[in-house]
Amino acid sequence: MADGGEREDLLSPSPVSPAKRLCSWPSPQAHHPRGSPGAAGGGAGGVGSSCLVLGARPHLQPESLLDCAAKTVAEKWAYERVEERFERIPEPVQRRIVYWSFPRNEREICMYSSFQYRGGPGAGAAGGAAAASPAEEGPPPTPGTAAPAGSAPGGVAAGASPGLGAGAGAAGCGGEGLPFRRGIRLLDSGSVENVLQVGFHLSGTVTELATASEPAVTYKVAISFDRCKITSVTCGCGNKDIFYCAHVVALSLYRIRKPDQVKLRLPISETLFQMNRDQLQKFIQYLITAHHTEVLPTAQKLADEILSSSSEINQVNGAPDPTAGASIEDENCWHLDEEQVKEQVKLFLSQGGYCGSGKQLNSMFAKVREMLRMRDSNGARMLTLITEQFMADPRLTLWRQQGTNMTDKCRQLWDELGALWVCIILNPHCKLEEKSCWLQQLQKWSDLDVCPLEDGNYGHELPNITNALPQSAIHSPEHVPTACARVDALRSHGYPKEALRLTVAIINTLRLQQQRQLEIYKHQKKELLQRGNTTITNLEGWVGHPLDPIGCLFLTLTEACRLNDDGYLEMSDINESRPPVYQHVPVAAGSPNSSESYLSLALEVALMGLGQQRLMPEGLYAQDKVCRNEEQLLSQLQELQLDDELVQTLQKQCILLLEGGPFSGLGEVIHRESVPMHTFAKYLFSALLPHDPDLSYKLALRAMRLPVLENSASAGDTSHPHHMVSVVPSRYPRWFTLGHLESQQCELASTMLTAAKGDTLRLRTILEAIQKHIHSSCLIFKLAQDAFKIATPTDSSTDSTLLNVALELGLQVMRMTLSTLNWRRREMVRWLVTCATEVGVRALVSILQSWYTLFTPTEATSIVAATAVSHTTILRLSLDYPQREELASCARTLALQCAMKDPQSCALSALTLCEKDHIAFEAAYQIAIDAAAGGMTHSQLFTIARYMELRGYPLRAFKLASLAMSHLNLAYNQDTHPAINDVLWACALSHSLGKNELAALIPLVVKSVHCATVLSDILRRCTVTAPGLAGIPGRRSSGKLMSTDKAPLRQLLDATINAYINTTHSRLTHISPRHYGEFIEFLSKARETFLLPQDGHLQFAQFIDNLKQIYKGKKKLMLLVRERFG
Repeated sequence: MADGGEREDLLSPSPVSPAKRLCSWPSPQAHHPRGSPGAAGGGAGGVGSSCLVLGARPHLQPESLLDCAAKTVAEKWAYERVEERFERIPEPVQRRIVYWSFPRNEREICMYSSFQYRGGPGAGAAGGAAAASPAEEGPPPTPGTAAPAGSAPGGVAAGASPGLGAGAGAAGCGGEGLPFRRGIRLLDSGSVENVLQVGFHLSGTVTELATASEPAVTYKVAISFDRCKITSVTCGCGNKDIFYCAHVVALSLYRIRKPDQVKLRLPISETLFQMNRDQLQKFIQYLITAHHTEVLPTAQKLADEILSSSSEINQVNGAPDPTAGASIEDENCWHLDEEQVKEQVKLFLSQGGYCGSGKQLNSMFAKVREMLRMRDSNGARMLTLITEQFMADPRLTLWRQQGTNMTDKCRQLWDELGALWVCIILNPHCKLEEKSCWLQQLQKWSDLDVCPLEDGNYGHELPNITNALPQSAIHSPEHVPTACARVDALRSHGYPKEALRLTVAIINTLRLQQQRQLEIYKHQKKELLQRGNTTITNLEGWVGHPLDPIGCLFLTLTEACRLNDDGYLEMSDINESRPPVYQHVPVAAGSPNSSESYLSLALEVALMGLGQQRLMPEGLYAQDKVCRNEEQLLSQLQELQLDDELVQTLQKQCILLLEGGPFSGLGEVIHRESVPMHTFAKYLFSALLPHDPDLSYKLALRAMRLPVLENSASAGDTSHPHHMVSVVPSRYPRWFTLGHLESQQCELASTMLTAAKGDTLRLRTILEAIQKHIHSSCLIFKLAQDAFKIATPTDSSTDSTLLNVALELGLQVMRMTLSTLNWRRREMVRWLVTCATEVGVRALVSILQSWYTLFTPTEATSIVAATAVSHTTILRLSLDYPQREELASCARTLALQCAMKDPQSCALSALTLCEKDHIAFEAAYQIAIDAAAGGMTHSQLFTIARYMELRGYPLRAFKLASLAMSHLNLAYNQDTHPAINDVLWACALSHSLGKNELAALIPLVVKSVHCATVLSDILRRCTVTAPGLAGIPGRRSSGKLMSTDKAPLRQLLDATINAYINTTHSRLTHISPRHYGEFIEFLSKARETFLLPQDGHLQFAQFIDNLKQIYKGKKKLMLLVRERFG
């Protein structure tokens, strides 16, 4: 116990909810006299002091008739009804009824103490919320059986067999911190003490053991119960959560597992009735003394009211008793904190799907399904609370005002919400009065402006779920998703056998429909094949439908075939998921083929649904849901281990799908906007390949098409609307998931290429299908890369057949992207050259010769030809001399062709590629010279000129440099222009060639360059050394330095001085004080140039005087000029 009375008071629970009914007492004559054996119950000390030892009967001993009757009464009848029915109830009977009224199934305690109830495959219709595991499924016991209503089969009865044990935590909640698991640990550690059951009230203390940071703390726990359900709980820990805390769990499990250690008393009113006046007064006074600080004011108030004959308390018979159980009018349901449900949902919604709130809401949905399966009325009650909070979500108003759609995460939650309401409405035991109430509530919500609408084509197709739908045989043409929703409702409410029977009936109906559709197609096959298209399609697809009809049927059937996994009680983490193990279970009845199993039916109906030809719905969310639902179904199919029976089912259904015409997504003729079958076909291909390769390839090749990207079909063929809707095709449909669909098409093709490795004929067929149906260059490139990787493994020899396919695909990519912008184009070109190199020299020669259909001139010269003749390629292919010459010749021809077509970009590459062939090199040079006068830039010409100098052609380099100079224009303020280095190089080249070349270049420099600092730099370099030092054969250098007073440098000097003068005036126009220092340094450089001629100092002085006169307003600047230059 906690130390000190103050500490104990802080941890004590709030008072248990007041008694719901008044307990009156008959006259003394109607009962045994005080002190008689009947009154004392046969035990020493009477009822007030005796303790019943429970569960002490020998092992396997049959239950007594008293216990059998008491168990049923305790489960079904309110105790008030028992008292009204019988004038006198023997005390042993009262004791057994009170004893059996406490819950007997630990799973029910677990359900109300944790979100993380371990679910099996019983996923919800709309989104896969987990429900109870297979071991916990099945209908609840019928009235009169030992287990309580709402308990699962195999529930542990108190005193009859051990509880779930420590492993129960795994069944209920794998996380160590979850309340149920913590409650088990508290129980096992002996933390539960002072357990007392008084009538329908259980109390005790639970001690949290001390830790390194926290001392031991003891909490008082109180539980009220009625008809095997806990109706209220209080705990001193102040738990604020939807479900019970670990301390309530520990006390409840103590009562279930150790009933013989629980002191049991009859309701306190029965004990008080057996006391005389002195005993009653002593009892009251002792009670007040023990708790005088708490109850004295209340006791005095009650005493005053009782002594007043006119008080309200004296106007009624009897007095309330919190331990006497519920009244007849009280609703019999488990305790659920409605306020906490509202607060939790509101909190999760406010987080907008972040911080795991989406998972928490899905856990709440799973809890609703769990309650429905246990036939617990709190399921509908909890869903109503959740829905109210969903409708109050402020984001709904915001989205409506902004005209935006809700987020995908939010819409998924709304889908599951709707599916749960369908389950509740279609409850087979739902009375008309209940349905009427639900109708009013649903209509009320629907009428609200913020109530979201369906996204897609389903809004007008959904059934009115509030109607009492006909219960006739499914062979009547009922809406298929509605019929499947009935199956989900049966499963969700704990009727697995009935759900199975209805599922088999639906499948038989779908089979008949499939046969009728085949007959229809046979009569119009010739016409449809001639036209090659159809407008018959299904507006309402079963895959991606809000009610998930196919997923519901599949789960219902596979649950019946799932092996009971006894290991689910082991201590394991909730996140561990082992693949399910299935076995064939023969169909009980209703199937035309008695040898069928539920497992083969599950496979068949999944294939029917996935292969249904249906129109792509409108809207991003609806289209995305089609993809997600398909992937979910396929992942479940992949869990099936295909044996002979399943393979036969697979083959049969695939043949029907191929022959199904416009009614099948894999038929010969389909609607232009049909949902593609690529993902589905990839599964079928992989599953069928080991058993029937021809069928698998035929099916996968048929599925490769993507009609929405191909030619639009004309409207027509509206004469057979059986189960279908005729639709005029839209020219530009809005397929938001088209990128994903194309990637799935690519995955299917890649799967086939991998499987067909080494088979030339199949690879050729697949290649043709890819070239016909795939319209994305990036995806074809991916396929080419995949094929290349598979064809060239690192640990084995190259597969030439697949390698040639990779090359073919690469060539197609080149042709597709030649005239379009693609940021991966350079990567694609490099990869193709690598692939062609791997194929061999003939492939390289081929792409060099046909370059104009594959590459731009720049790509052909800089990447393709350069790589083809590189030393690395020669070594890789081990080429002999003739082969090398052939490649080099092709590369030179390509280079000249490219240079003619695009000299600006290819002239230099052409010169490089033609270096070893004099004739070709001369031709490339002439192309460059001819193009110089046209569109080539000074930068391109300077680059080629430098290349010519490097190759030993200085005169040709000078000619090209002169042409480049004529294309250049450097302004006075472009002293950092990138072409400055080229200008300096050109001047240095001409200077080194001789005085004549320099004299020819300087006029071009003066004309093109107006930047004073650049001109002065050129002038300085030309006066440092003598011209003609390059050593051109046939020429001699004079060895004399050139004078600035004579041509050609005089022209350059005058141009430089004029440039300084013009630049000075330009800079002074908008100069600011912070640039004064920089300007003075500029004038200093100008003076150096001015002083080169003999009369230079006079020119500079005159220049400075002019500045002082013109800009005398800039007094500070002129003061600085005087200080520096006088």
